[in-house]
Amino acid sequence: MKPTQVALYARVSSDQQSEAKTIESQVADLQTRIAATGATLSAELEFIDNGYSGATLIRPALERLRDVAAAGGIDQLYVHCPDRLARNYAHQVLLLEEFLRAGVVVIFLNREVGQTPEDQLLLQVQGMIAEYERAKILERSRRGKRHGAQVGKVSVLGGAPYGYRYVTKQEGAGEASFEIVWEEARVVRQVFEWVGRDRCSIGEVRRRLEAAKEQTRTGKTVWDRATIGGMLHNPAYKGEVAFGKTVIEPLRPRLRAQRGRPLQPKHAYSHQDVPPDQWMSIPVPALVDAALFDAVQEQLQENRQRARVPKLGAKYLLQGLIVCACCGYAYYGKAISPSGRKHHERSYAYYHCIGSDAYRFGGVRLCWNKQLRTDLVEEAVWEEVCRLLEHPERLEREYRRRLLQEEQTPDELSSLEARMGRLRQGIARLIDSYAEGLIDKGEFEPRMARMRERLKQIEDQAKQITDEVNLERELTLILGRLDEFAARIKTGLHEADWLTRREIMRALVKRVEID
Repeated sequence: MKPTQVALYARVSSDQQSEAKTIESQVADLQTRIAATGATLSAELEFIDNGYSGATLIRPALERLRDVAAAGGIDQLYVHCPDRLARNYAHQVLLLEEFLRAGVVVIFLNREVGQTPEDQLLLQVQGMIAEYERAKILERSRRGKRHGAQVGKVSVLGGAPYGYRYVTKQEGAGEASFEIVWEEARVVRQVFEWVGRDRCSIGEVRRRLEAAKEQTRTGKTVWDRATIGGMLHNPAYKGEVAFGKTVIEPLRPRLRAQRGRPLQPKHAYSHQDVPPDQWMSIPVPALVDAALFDAVQEQLQENRQRARVPKLGAKYLLQGLIVCACCGYAYYGKAISPSGRKHHERSYAYYHCIGSDAYRFGGVRLCWNKQLRTDLVEEAVWEEVCRLLEHPERLEREYRRRLLQEEQTPDELSSLEARMGRLRQGIARLIDSYAEGLIDKGEFEPRMARMRERLKQIEDQAKQITDEVNLERELTLILGRLDEFAARIKTGLHEADWLTRREIMRALVKRVEID
């Protein structure tokens, strides 16, 4: 008889809760409940989202949980309460129906979920209350900040731009404020005078600042054009800090994760700019007079009209996909200057690593990876995509080659699972001993920390092995979809225009690494 596959899911919605170890109490309760049933819980079926909001379904552990459930790898799922699964009632219903179709029995610790009308009604009420509480907290916070901005409270801002220091409520005897940093204020006034009176461009301002060795807030003497531009547009310097310049909206789709960040962000939202006429002003000490500020805005508008503005939008097929394997930064398209091409026409540009731009990192170059011609790289990637679409079986051979290359012995995974089981039992006994008063807090905390550290190291090893095993399960689904996609677009593939090529590349290529 096949053993019952048991899984658990736990979540906390903020970094503060994550740091306070509240996720561990959830996991401990779930493990205790599973152990009481006599079932065995394997490490790869523990799905934990630390610091992810329950208002979105884009969570790493939840995504893996749904994939495993759809593949038939789970029979029972234990969750602390419905709002840990999702805050939104509609999301709760969606997930529960999805698990039900996959044959997964969902068990909440705070109540049993049956299929009677009364059980469904109670679940709906709990979901709506959780959704209402979240909406109420967000709306109270928004209204409170808005009211604070209307009455001129600086505390709604939480920070100060270059030239000021933010004085917190604790430092300011209950009232937050901006305090002028005179050395930085001198630089701000100089920048405004260069643009408003000398009619300098932002590039010229940057050159003058670096020639004078003026320091940024972080102590660097290298200035970025975007920093100077943001300074010149900031109404705070004429004594009116703007509040409400952006609004939060659902997360927009991204090609890939940012450098050093996970694919699914913890805060699944984006910021959208708000028109200036909808901003609210908060009075602060002015660094420049209003007439000079207005003159600067007029000069910036004139500079924009006279500037050689490049073509807007994407110009390169691999824009957003090509990254450096040495430093992890993205490659970007960089046109050849007239002097570089010796005033001859060139139909190509170069892909250039951000890490090799010394001016971005205080004058220190981080990466020495070479630049590449755009036409050669794009043609090579496109030919590879065409070959893949014409012969999808190549993908299966490559997957199987990697699986054979990285195959782990069953004994190794079993050994790790046994070690994890012993550690979890030790943690459970330690918690019981502390709860019964057999050991004191001073002895409990260091022993618990050491055991959890060892458990985490072993879990990471086991997860790596499990991820490699899961590739085999995903293979059939991936190849089936690729065959269908290839058959649909094979006609006219080699005659595709620039936009069509770009869309096909973005659909099939996850990342292009330059080593």
